[in-house]
Amino acid sequence: MTRWIYLASQSPRRRQLLDQIGVRHELLLPGPDEDAEALETVRPNEAPRAYVQRVTLAKLDAARARLQRAGLPAAPILCADTTVALGRRILGKPADADEACEMLGALAGHEHRVLTAVALADGERVLQGLSVSRVRFAPVDAAHIAAYVATGEPMGKAGAYAIQSGAATWVERIAGSYSGIMGLPLFETARLLRDAGWSL
Repeated sequence: MTRWIYLASQSPRRRQLLDQIGVRHELLLPGPDEDAEALETVRPNEAPRAYVQRVTLAKLDAARARLQRAGLPAAPILCADTTVALGRRILGKPADADEACEMLGALAGHEHRVLTAVALADGERVLQGLSVSRVRFAPVDAAHIAAYVATGEPMGKAGAYAIQSGAATWVERIAGSYSGIMGLPLFETARLLRDAGWSL
């Protein structure tokens, strides 16, 4: 019998990455009565690592409750959350174009971290992993930033950019996990699945 998991994420990139490693999955998405964005609110003085791990576990708890309410067949549930950190400053999803421009202006010419936490609920067990990558942007002028923001690509993206978009032309170097920067670190995800008894 083919094994499969639930993916509690609306990100098409996470779906693509699971397809890349041959993991069959079904979506387990929040209903209209759930305020998924509220889970991503940053607490005062919260460090980026603590934030991304807390949000991922909160999403996992919500997904487990959703599965139970819906009476769906049991299967492991995978959740992930990605944040961008400039020092201790957490750069989440921009609220509008102005905030996207401000975030990208802050990142231009500097190194930042991309943290992606991943969690897998396998029955009563919860397995966790964390990927931390460093990305350095070249200096970028305001006109180029505005043109990128005008494409709409930054909206819904932590740090107001996607590594697989046109913003890749600003990346001088990466140290870490490319898939983690995309939103699902495949090394850590595969390790969690193997720990849960999967053969990949």
